[in-house]
Amino acid sequence: MPGMSRSILTDELFESFSSSILPSADAESLPPACYVDEEFFRFEKQALFYREWLCVGRESWVRESGDYFTSRHVGEPIVVTRTRDGEVAAMSAVCQHRGMVVAEGYGNVKSLLCPYHHWVYSLSGELVGAPEMGRTCNFDKADHGLPRLRVEIWHGFVFINFDPDAAPLAPRLVALEDVVANYDLAGLDGPRPGPPTRFNWNWKVMLENNNDGYHANRLHHGPLHDCVPSRLAEFPELPDDTGGYYRTNGSTHPNASFNPTQKAMLPIFPRLTEQEQGRVAFVNIPPSFSLVMNTDMVLFMIMQAEDADHHSLDMGTLVAPEALRDPMFDRLLRFNQESVNEIVQQDLHVDALVQQGLKSKFAPRGRYSWQEGAQRQFNLWLVDRYRRGWQALRPRGDTV
Repeated sequence: MPGMSRSILTDELFESFSSSILPSADAESLPPACYVDEEFFRFEKQALFYREWLCVGRESWVRESGDYFTSRHVGEPIVVTRTRDGEVAAMSAVCQHRGMVVAEGYGNVKSLLCPYHHWVYSLSGELVGAPEMGRTCNFDKADHGLPRLRVEIWHGFVFINFDPDAAPLAPRLVALEDVVANYDLAGLDGPRPGPPTRFNWNWKVMLENNNDGYHANRLHHGPLHDCVPSRLAEFPELPDDTGGYYRTNGSTHPNASFNPTQKAMLPIFPRLTEQEQGRVAFVNIPPSFSLVMNTDMVLFMIMQAEDADHHSLDMGTLVAPEALRDPMFDRLLRFNQESVNEIVQQDLHVDALVQQGLKSKFAPRGRYSWQEGAQRQFNLWLVDRYRRGWQALRPRGDTV
């Protein structure tokens, strides 16, 4: 009918993804609409975010019984607790009475209290108190607990899944074990990140930039980054069913770091091999998680998609426990963080401009350099899930 917009979700769109998963020398980027179209993002919510494992934080943020912290993915409020039984539990933070959010920020509590009408939930999500509901017909507290989410801990990071039937995460990350094992991520520690920062571009733009070897010595050219040259980037091929991907980037000298000295300032992680001390590793677990692993510091990023044009980001730093005991730790960390922030600000500036460019009628499906091997790896992860999501949608004739 005249005036009705045509759906972007067509067989032709999904067939067009084939060129994005060719070998890097032949591949081209995904269609720009995948980054800017709101209907496509709603499709992603169903095909990716409600089915894949999403990082929400660190297990160390809930060390003691009653500890909790909150997160949010695709608009869904989430609360993570340490229960009285010592379990890490994750639940929707939406009160099952009138939709009030029952927890904000983080802290330690005996139970989760909805501030609106004082419904009380246990640390495991069971409804244990509901004032003045005795006259309500057929009301059973057991039917009104907070919806539980799947939880899995991977090297000290807490992942949740909205899909109760999702396959476990760890077996899908076996191919990443060799690159992360010697950092002892679960044993590292660091300051809790502040509130998430909101950005005006698509979550994939951020995730692609996090693992892009091509731009590093161009956008970041200078003393803070030249010790990790793009020409030393490597992109290992991984099994098709791997739930993430990574690149390593050799350095011009051992224990290089992104600061004016170009050297690690904090204690080196003790289990690193000589080979590992000569590189930086970049690991991604889409659609929410990235690691940048130096030999004395690990930067983690937790992306929380909101819509086609927006996402929020938690970014934190992990170091060896002995680094925290150094009287100079705060100064050394600040010195490193100021340098890293200079690099990050360059990234954020171009990410915002990329999102603008992708909305142009002249936006391309660009060709890749060999130094963009990680973009093809990301495409492989995406296209497989996009196609499965589309096949699940088409037979029913549903709209997204």
